[in-house]
Amino acid sequence: MVIFLDVDGTLINYETVLPESARYAINKARTNGHKVYICTGCSKFEIEVKNWNLELDGMIGGNGCYVESNNTVVMHETLSLSQCKQFVDWCNQRDLAFRLECNEGIYISEGYEEKSKEARLKYIEGIDAVLTKDKIVPMNPSMITGGELLRSNVNKTGFVLKSYQDYLDAVEEFDDLNVGTWGGKGEYALYGDTSQKNINKAHAIEVLLDYLKIDKSKTIAFGDAKVDIPMFKACGYSVAMGNAGEETKQVADYITDDVDNDGLLKAFEYLKLI
Repeated sequence: MVIFLDVDGTLINYETVLPESARYAINKARTNGHKVYICTGCSKFEIEVKNWNLELDGMIGGNGCYVESNNTVVMHETLSLSQCKQFVDWCNQRDLAFRLECNEGIYISEGYEEKSKEARLKYIEGIDAVLTKDKIVPMNPSMITGGELLRSNVNKTGFVLKSYQDYLDAVEEFDDLNVGTWGGKGEYALYGDTSQKNINKAHAIEVLLDYLKIDKSKTIAFGDAKVDIPMFKACGYSVAMGNAGEETKQVADYITDDVDNDGLLKAFEYLKLI
């Protein structure tokens, strides 16, 4: 089988911790002859710096814009320089903290760390989390300050929402791009993002399966968020984590336990992958 794993909320928890049971399950599944790919919104460098001690067959990154198999780049669709400039100018005009997600790192706007602090806390702890002056909220180690912000190698962008109206306005502004929202626990809209049209996890899986010459019936998808639903539909079988949103659970073939309660291991055992 070919296994596709979302990362945040599926492979790791929202505090970026990889359960030891998940590591065991993946390594054992590969020993048993199954292929394992992560399928994530993260970029390549974000995954590389995590040091998970995992053997993987490749990855789908940027929510589908980047596909790699056994160190071979199968597909890479980035924003154009003009699309990047439009995004940067729009965020600056609205004083929105933003990020440009590239395979070599995440380039962030001036003041991003402070302006995104509350959103980062709510991503980890939930929408009711209260930010205090002494609260320490870790930054993503892939983030780069002071870098060039007009780029032609951007997988996707992200921006911190001051209100939901920022997302609605982005949909209108960037009619040539996919515009979405995302959060952490509860999937509340904390951030907005943009990527190339018609790029998603499902399309990337189809591209990879065509490259591998493997039928959809031999695939299993694991996820926890609405962005994973296209991935579920692109695969022969789908598993929602116990901590997944209700909309995601409703379309899954099977619901396992939470990421922090050995959910991945339990699903692998249930499906006889290990």
